[in-house]
Amino acid sequence: MSFQPVKFYQTGTFTVGNRLLVPEERSVQANMERTNSLNSGHRACQGCGEALGARYAIDAAMHATNNQLIAANATGCLEVFSTPYPETSWQIPWMHSLFGNAPAVATGIAAAIKIKRQKGLKDDVRVVAQGGDGGTTDIGFGCLSGMFERNDDVLYICYDNGGYMNTGVQRSSATPPAARTATTMPVGQQPGNVFGQGKFMPAIAMAHEIPYVATATVADLRDLEHKVKKAMTFRGARYIHILVPCPLGWGAASQDTIKLSRLAKETGTFPVFEAEYGELTNSSKIRRVLPVEEYLRPQKRFAHLFGKTPAVATLVRLQALADKNIRKYQLLDKEAN
Repeated sequence: MSFQPVKFYQTGTFTVGNRLLVPEERSVQANMERTNSLNSGHRACQGCGEALGARYAIDAAMHATNNQLIAANATGCLEVFSTPYPETSWQIPWMHSLFGNAPAVATGIAAAIKIKRQKGLKDDVRVVAQGGDGGTTDIGFGCLSGMFERNDDVLYICYDNGGYMNTGVQRSSATPPAARTATTMPVGQQPGNVFGQGKFMPAIAMAHEIPYVATATVADLRDLEHKVKKAMTFRGARYIHILVPCPLGWGAASQDTIKLSRLAKETGTFPVFEAEYGELTNSSKIRRVLPVEEYLRPQKRFAHLFGKTPAVATLVRLQALADKNIRKYQLLDKEAN
């Protein structure tokens, strides 16, 4: 049966009332027996979307595999704030790779497990690789494409905050057009990151026709958990791309992480969908499409678009990109519009 979102919400909030649900319908995070795979004590910034995304995703993966999971983690913010030597916040078998070879390391782990099974290992141990957008769409791109092409039995999770946040907020190939970073300053005739560059990794993963590709945000916990658990029902290469706002790099209030994640989805800026073997199978519908400006305004990285002379032409181009996502990934809820 396909995923059915729970439709009960507490009055005036977006919080699902877990206590009113039967246990099997509650989220993993609502379960007191969750593994807390990424435990307290890490050094992430207040409101860090990546810390939320990693905790949600890995706890869901542990739940789906009966706690039989090994993770390979690329260098980046997640690795730095969770494992300051000689400490760690991880409560799972966890391996730190180089910046660009987490997919290759995970492939090696999966190959070793396969051999151990042939020699009598009875536990069905699964493998997750994870990294930020820099280690995924840039530095690790070749290794990841190889993992997809070989259809290695690994789930790769990208936590996308749109830049190299750990080293000073530099541009990555996932940085949105017009965004300010330390290497795309808001100066010149076209301030911020240029249009027409970068890459949308989920579409590239779909082009490899791997068994499962999905996108998610930290604003919809149940959707994220569902997709991670569903990914674990497949064998072969799988890819989940999670939008994780960075208050520091985005210039946003730490309490707005969930709000911005929701706005990214509701404006069409970040399409939320699923695909199997290269074909779109499901998309998270937008009930009321919001203008892109509502997503951009709370972020200082786009402040130059709203100065004394608003960059109307740039805003029109950004709106057109969001509208294209809505059409391409079939995001519009026609019954609600």
